[in-house]
Amino acid sequence: MKFVDEATIRVEAGDGGNGCVSFRRERAIPFGGPDGGDGGDGGSVYAVADVNLNSLADFRFNRVFRAHRGENGTGSNCRGGGGGDIEVAMPLGTQVFDLDTEELIGELTRSGQRIKLAAGGFHGLGNTRFKSSTNRAPRRASPGSPGEQRDLRLELSLLADVGLLGMPNAGKSTLLSAVSAARPKIADYPFTTLYPQPGVVSLGLSRSFVMVDVPGLIEGAADGAGLGIRFLKHLQRTRLLLHMVDILPPDGGDIVEHINTINAELTAFSEELAGREQWLVFNKLDLMPRDEADALCDDALAQLGWQGRSYRISAVGHIGLDALCSDAMEWVEAHAPPREAVEETPQEFPDTAPDREQRNDEHAEQADDDADEEPGAIAD
Repeated sequence: MKFVDEATIRVEAGDGGNGCVSFRRERAIPFGGPDGGDGGDGGSVYAVADVNLNSLADFRFNRVFRAHRGENGTGSNCRGGGGGDIEVAMPLGTQVFDLDTEELIGELTRSGQRIKLAAGGFHGLGNTRFKSSTNRAPRRASPGSPGEQRDLRLELSLLADVGLLGMPNAGKSTLLSAVSAARPKIADYPFTTLYPQPGVVSLGLSRSFVMVDVPGLIEGAADGAGLGIRFLKHLQRTRLLLHMVDILPPDGGDIVEHINTINAELTAFSEELAGREQWLVFNKLDLMPRDEADALCDDALAQLGWQGRSYRISAVGHIGLDALCSDAMEWVEAHAPPREAVEETPQEFPDTAPDREQRNDEHAEQADDDADEEPGAIAD
């Protein structure tokens, strides 16, 4: 299925059911009084994080989500049934924005997290609510309030611990396939990877991290060249960047220039992202004698004045992968987010309408005022 990381949808909460005007009619009870029931509350629309999803592709076809409206009240003080809420499954890492105001409504970061996207309408009140000592036969009921309706923009940023970046054909997809169960497309031409590909790197019982491969960058990517920098947003959730370097570039270019080009494009996209922990990974050691490869890498590090970590591997030959993955695992464990940040309370977009108790009080006060003004009371 095609990878989709942006989508627009419309959510419509259900309207509240209308209140009922009814009077008790029974034998030998000539003045039974009002018995109209309230309507039901309208259903709300929620976004729910689903770990089994990794794309917004489903929203290419299903773009409108409507909750059910509440049922109208009936006689004998019967309240209408409430409209059922609906839950819209979204992948982890989805951000929800209001399309009109660009306001961030919420972000799904944990499995099962729920965010209210649109609140259902409040139920209307039956005429029983409007009776009083001076108005014993009210002939009015209130309608249910309409449910909220919103146009939303969804953006997906894959959640990963380690991100791979580099020039096209640097061996990012090959590395991902060598250390995880992911099977990205691999070929001998540029831009084989057209969309981000995550994979889980396992190093034993309860020790694993998520690695994500993004399409390669070229000079001018910040201005839209190649695949541009559209997919770099998926690296914003990563904590460690592995900069893949092809020691024998297909175009015969200088690897130092390639490294500087990637870092320049990264800075143009986000200075904060460019300042994160970055390791240089020199790939394809199998293409030349080891002593020549070591000399080439040493010279590049000297020209760059590189102070960070660097590794020399062959993704195809599985050379140096164990040390790289082990060190990455240790770094991820050492820089794990605080426990309090992981167990934060789920986000839920607050209702724009008043809470139910407040609205009940407001309706009751309004009912008392109307009852004092409305003629036609029936004596016992």
